[in-house]
Formats: sequence, C-alpha cells, structure tokens
Amino acid sequence: MQNLHQFQEAFELYLHNNYFKNNPKALYEPANYILSLGGKRLRPMVLLAGHFLFDSRIEKSLPAAMAVEIFHNFSLVHDDIMDAAPLRRGKPTVHHKYNLNAGILSGDVMLVKAYEFLLQTDSPFVAELTRIFTKMAIQVCEGQQMDMDFETQANVSIEDYLKMIELKTAVLLGCAIELGALIGGASKKDAELLFDFGRNLGIAFQLQDDLLDAFGDPKKVGKKWGGDIVQNKKTYLYLKALELAPKEIADKLALLYNVDTEKESNKINVVLEIFGQLGIKSLTEQQKEVYWLKSLKSLEAVNADPSRKRLLENFAIALMNRDF
Repeated sequence: MQNLHQFQEAFELYLHNNYFKNNPKALYEPANYILSLGGKRLRPMVLLAGHFLFDSRIEKSLPAAMAVEIFHNFSLVHDDIMDAAPLRRGKPTVHHKYNLNAGILSGDVMLVKAYEFLLQTDSPFVAELTRIFTKMAIQVCEGQQMDMDFETQANVSIEDYLKMIELKTAVLLGCAIELGALIGGASKKDAELLFDFGRNLGIAFQLQDDLLDAFGDPKKVGKKWGGDIVQNKKTYLYLKALELAPKEIADKLALLYNVDTEKESNKINVVLEIFGQLGIKSLTEQQKEVYWLKSLKSLEAVNADPSRKRLLENFAIALMNRDF
C-alpha cells in the first residue's frame, strides 16, 4: 500500500534529477534556489495521490507534478517581491539573496518551464490538461491582483476575501489533484469532484495559514511573525474582527491597518489583543472547518477504492492540524 510519504520521495527524486542545468547560470540559479528550499510539496503529492486513486503507475504523472511545483514556486518568487518579504521557508527570499531583476526574470522562466514539463506528460488528454492548467494560472494571477487591490480598498468583505484566497491559493491545489486524476484515467465527474476537494481544502489551508501567521511559532512557520499584520493584510482574522468589534475598537483596528510604524512588535501585540478579546482565533478555526468538511464530502462522492481515498482523507486531517 502506498502512502503520501512515498509520493513525496518519488517526487523529490524526480526533482533532484531535473534541476535546471541550463545557461546562463544567473537566470537558472535563483530558480534552483527556491526549488531547493524544500517546502511541503503538497501540490505534487496530491497530484500523485489523485493519479493513484485510479492507477498505481504514478510515474506517468511526475512531469505534471513538476509543472505544478515549478508554477507554485514561480508565484512565490513574484509574490515575495510584491510583498517585500525578506524570508521564505526561513531563508532569504530570491530577490533578497540575488536581486530584484533576478527575481523577476527567473520567475518568468519558471512559468515557461512549468508548461514545458506539463507538455511532457504521457497522456492522450494533454491538450485538456493544458487548458485546465492555463485556467488555473490565470485565476492565480487574478487572485494576486485582488490581494493587492485590497491593500488600498477601504471596504473589503469577508466574501471578497474568501474569493481571493480561492483564486490565489485554492485553485492550484484543486488543479493539481484534478490533473493527476485525469492522467490516471478518472472520469470527468470524478476529476471535477477531486477539484472541489482540493479547492475547498485549499481555502481551509489558507485560513490555517492566516492563523499561523498571527498565532504560530515563527521558528516552525518559517516566516516573519505577524507579517500579515505588519503589511496591513486584510485577512479573514482582520475582517471578522472589524465585523464584530464595537465602533471604538473597530476604528482603532482600522487605524492600525492604515498607518506604517517602526514599532512593529507593538502593533502586532495590540492587534492580537483585539483579536483575543473578540475570539477571532476560534471563529476562524470554525470557518476553516466548514471548508474542510466540504472537501471531505466531495472526496466521499468519488468513485474510487475507499482505502486509496483514505490517503487523501488522512492528508486533509493532517493539513488542518499542522503547526507549520
């Protein structure tokens, strides 16, 4: 019986054998750097798990798994530039280690390389796979633009935020498992159910990420403590606090998110105190569970071996209980 750790190992070996050896070195070295930082490899793992639901020969999906991991890391390189983030996975971000131009151009070539790997997939449905991948790529960019727009928008609703994280984060997870399932021989209906599984799980994953940014251990998370607060990110936590807070506290919170301060730790502590008073951590965990349960319902409806589906169910459970 396979397990997700074996999928991860298979992907890591494939990645190791396919690091970019092209020239010029200054273009490809930053791409290899971000890929070598590790990360959870969630997307390639679920892609291979999606394939395994219908076919044991997961090696057929390794090029597609590489495509989604390269695309994910490309988006991180450019996101870090836009967010002026100093750390990624506890290490300097690409534009900090190299320079801004290197981050932009290396990210660009990673996007193209993602398509190159996708087109290597041994499947009669490669055109359909490319259509699905392209739709996802456009949605991720739309989600990133929404995220940036929120920085200057006075009024952002919780519904707006949930739509943004669906596009920016969740559709990539859904796309990954849908691709793996189709390569493995799934029906269109089952592939779409698995997309819904991944999409809803991805929303829950991002809500957990928001929680970890505010309440997690920075040493485990690998990111700057309270980074979303410092950057005035209108996360679910902030928007829920605005919705529930008395006017005086809501005004104070809004003011904190509209000014830059050199005393970052003071700002973080004040915001977290407000979150604590309003029970925001618990409320966010409840919203996270709503999407998690939706994902499990979609998985339950998939016509596949129950023991193989249990791999993805256990994965979803582990993802919701993570502290990094």
